[in-house]
Amino acid sequence: MNDAPPLAHLKGPILLAGAGKMGGAMLTGWLARGLDARHVAVLEPQPSSEISALATKGIRLNPAAKDIGAVATLVIALKPQSFREAGGALKLFVGPDTLVVSIMAGTTIASIADVCGGSVVRAMPNTPAAIGRGITVAVAANSVSADQRAVADALLRATGSVEWVDDESLMDAVTAVSGSGPAYVFLLAEELARAGVEAGLPQELATKLARETVAGSGELLHRSDAPSATLRQNVTSPGGTTAAALEVLMGPDGMASLMIRAVAAATRRSKELAK
Repeated sequence: MNDAPPLAHLKGPILLAGAGKMGGAMLTGWLARGLDARHVAVLEPQPSSEISALATKGIRLNPAAKDIGAVATLVIALKPQSFREAGGALKLFVGPDTLVVSIMAGTTIASIADVCGGSVVRAMPNTPAAIGRGITVAVAANSVSADQRAVADALLRATGSVEWVDDESLMDAVTAVSGSGPAYVFLLAEELARAGVEAGLPQELATKLARETVAGSGELLHRSDAPSATLRQNVTSPGGTTAAALEVLMGPDGMASLMIRAVAAATRRSKELAK
């Protein structure tokens, strides 16, 4: 788990709309960091058994708006297309002083405020949040107070580190790099295993070697203060096997070109989703 501060001081009610993988990971992180379950309500039409079990610990599952009224904080962890359908109902929980934290890809502060109202923080986490090792980038509307920003930071930091930006237009590139980035890393493990099989390794061994190499290298990168380029150079002996492979990966049509095109494609798609 990360070094996020405890959440016992936060007061509710806090409403989580959407308790799928990411919303569920956030909820687990909040409770692990000391947030009082009695301060939390969850809107999830198809709750997992794990989410349903939390109701026995004090969390209110699928309450009616009339039962809790306006909440202090609304966290929206819905898919963007679901938000278009259900967003209007969320407005019933939003008062003039409600902080609204959205983790929906490609959904702007203006569109969230238009549908729900409230003071909006737009954030983009990623899937390592499920193990407390995510990174989230957030941007706040002008109406968000310093105290509200601190609340948003504490809730987001429960699943990993948090970076704040002032320019919302950066969020499309953030989504392309860190939001979608874990899929690129998983693809690396997938293709490294495939290449190992092509080189003659048994499937099971190639898969294990690829998974452990990617996971271990990621942990080394996490623990080291050295730039990734330095770590790469440390593995590379002149004229050796790694150098031979890197000549291919770093060639004109290699990884640099592919990654630039991939991130550009994801950035364009994030902008399209906002329309």
